[in-house]
Amino acid sequence: MTSLSLTATYVGGPTAILDVAGLRFITDPTFDTGGTAYETPVYVLHKQASPAVDENVLGNIDAVLLSHDHHFDNLDRAGRAMLPRAGRVFVPPVGAERLGSNATGLSPWETVTVSGAAGQRLSLTGTPARHGPVDGDRGPVTGFLISDERGAAAYVSGDTVWYEGVAEVTRRADVRVAFLFLGAARVREVGPAHLTMTADEGVLAARAMPNAAIVPLHYEGWQHFSEGRAEIDRVFTDAGLRGRVHWLAPGRSVSLTA
Repeated sequence: MTSLSLTATYVGGPTAILDVAGLRFITDPTFDTGGTAYETPVYVLHKQASPAVDENVLGNIDAVLLSHDHHFDNLDRAGRAMLPRAGRVFVPPVGAERLGSNATGLSPWETVTVSGAAGQRLSLTGTPARHGPVDGDRGPVTGFLISDERGAAAYVSGDTVWYEGVAEVTRRADVRVAFLFLGAARVREVGPAHLTMTADEGVLAARAMPNAAIVPLHYEGWQHFSEGRAEIDRVFTDAGLRGRVHWLAPGRSVSLTA
C-alpha cells in the first residue's frame, strides 16, 4: 500500500497551503480581514475572521487550486490580487475565461502535470463537484486530486455536497489525505438547502475513502456556515471516525502522512 506525505498550513476558511514533493499549492485564496462584507445583487456575505498567514510571506506558489472564482468566500479581493504572483491558477474552464492571464481551465477528470524548478512533477486532476442540490447548483465548481507517480493522492473537494460525482472520486483514486469543505453552508436568499457538505455527508465521504486522513476546511470564518467544529466533531465521533480527523490550527504547519 502506497503512502503520501505533505505539509499543510491552515490560513483560514477554504484556504490552506499544501507543500507536496517540493511543490507548493494553495487552495481557494482568501486574505481579506475579518469584518469585511461582500454585497451582491442577491445577498451579502460576511467574513468573520482574518487570515492566519500574511499573504506577503507565502513564498513561491507553484499552483493555485481554485474551486471557483465567482464567490467571495472562495476568492476574496486580496486573494484575487495575489493570483498573478502564482505560477499557475487551476479553475473550472469558465473561470479561466474570466480570469485570463495564468489561469488554466480544468474539467472533471482532466489531468495536467505540475512541475517544480528542481524537476519534480506531480499530476493534478480535476474532479466532479456540485455546489448544492441538483436543482440549485451554485457552480460550476471543481475539486482536485494531487497525485504522485505511485498513484497516492491528496483530494481537495472544493465546495460540493456528497453526490455520485464525489463517490466516483473515491472509487477512482487512492486518496490518502482528503481536504473536505464542510460547514453545511446555507444562504437564505438562495434557498434552504446546504451548499457544501454536512458533517453526515463528510462521514459518507470518509467511509468511502477508508485509507484517507480527513482534514476539515471551510467550516468557519464566514457567517453562512450552519455547522461548525463542534457539530462536525460530534458526528465523526458518533460514527467512530474521530481518530481519522485532523484539525489544522490557524497559521501552523502540520505534516500529514497516510
